[in-house]
Formats: sequence, C-alpha cells, structure tokens
Amino acid sequence: MGGTTGIAIVINRFFSIDTAITVFILNAFLLVLGLIVLGKKLFMTTVASTLLYPMFLGIMQRIPNIEKLTDDTLLAALFAGVLMGLSLGLVMRVGSSTGGMDIANLIMHKWFHKPVSVFVYITDFIVVGGQAIISKPNQILLGIVVLVLESLVLEQVMIFGKSQIQIYVISDKFEEIRIKLLSQLQAGVTLQYIETGAMQKQQKAVMCIIPSRKLYRATELIHEIDGDAFITITKIKEVRGHGFTQEQRPIQIEY
Repeated sequence: MGGTTGIAIVINRFFSIDTAITVFILNAFLLVLGLIVLGKKLFMTTVASTLLYPMFLGIMQRIPNIEKLTDDTLLAALFAGVLMGLSLGLVMRVGSSTGGMDIANLIMHKWFHKPVSVFVYITDFIVVGGQAIISKPNQILLGIVVLVLESLVLEQVMIFGKSQIQIYVISDKFEEIRIKLLSQLQAGVTLQYIETGAMQKQQKAVMCIIPSRKLYRATELIHEIDGDAFITITKIKEVRGHGFTQEQRPIQIEY
C-alpha cells in the first residue's frame, strides 16, 4: 500500500501504534495543511471524498462473489493500478483530492510546478520501499506494478483533452504561411527570428499551436504554399491562454 495507510503499516510494525489512529492523525494533519496551502474548495471536496470513500468501499465489498472474481494476484494488481489511476486522475483533474498523501502531492505540485504524477511516483515508492523490510518480495513487486500503472494512467487522465499540437515551419514563404494559418484556420501564430545553418540566411520561422483535428488541414495549407517547407510537429501536454483556457480574441490580420 502507498499513501498514509502504507506509512501507518510501517509505523505499526516498529512502534505497535494502532494503524487506524496513525492514519487518522496523518490525514487530519494533511487536511489542515491542504486548507492552509490549497484553499477552502479543496478542503470541502476532500472532506466529501473522505466520507464517500468508506461508504462506496463497503458497497463494493458486499458485491456477491466479488472475492471470487479472480485468483490471479497479478491480474488483480493490473486492474487495481488502472482503476486507481483513473479514479485519482478524475479527482485531481478538477483540483480536488481523496485526502491523505494526495494532498501532499497537490501541495508539491503547486510549489514545484511539476506534474502530479511525478510526486505520486516519489511518495508512493518511498512508502512502499519502507514496507520492503516487513513484506514478502512477491508483495513488493506486485505493489510496484500497481504504483507504476496508477501513475501512468493518472498522468494520462490529467492531460486528457488538454494536449495540443505545435507546428514549427521554416520556409522562405513564411509571410504567406502566416496569413493562411490566421485567416483559414483561425489559429494563433508566432514568428521567430532564425538563421539557417547552411546558408546562414536570416529569416523568420512560423510557430503555431492547434488542436490535433486541425493538423491535416494545417499541413495541407503549408504544402500548398511551399512544398519544400521544413516542418516539425510536436505534441504538447497542455496550453493555457487566449483561444485555449480563455476566450479567443478576434484575430486582426496585418498584410
């Protein structure tokens, strides 16, 4: 187990402190810290999650014959990792948490501006690593499988629908390309001053960020203007600003 439960298991092993009491103290501390650092909205949604989680856990445990669904521990671990990553991703995507170490991960995300999944990896692996001395090797390996899958799925859920495509174009006909992208795709365009490597010619490059559904049309427009244009296409995880997370401003084209 990762999170505060995993920490409580280790503490119980060495100091014989009741696991439930340790989990309660850790969760209460992190909840207060989350209120201070992340605000009231997260505090209220975390309280709601804390109350709903045991209720739904009890419902799931009472599904007839659920314990007989599979005897394969690896298969169970694979499904556990995917489902945990999916559920945590849905919660964290809207800026909330399920309590416990999730709050710590969101706080570190705010402070260090790195993906939440990175901190999920770090904290969970530290906690699971602490349990290595009191668990069987097979349990530790299965725990690592769960954590890796959880973090991978969590990251994909967090960025789902937010990723965009960046097109970078080097062409002598950069001005025509700029106008076409602005007028026909209604896409924002940035021009960058560059110098070519072979001829050391100074000119401008065109950078444009668009949804993936516009990629084919964008490349067609560019090749219609310059069939020899050098194009690089990169998938980026998230874009913020006008036209994406804010209302798009009217585009005024200057010829």
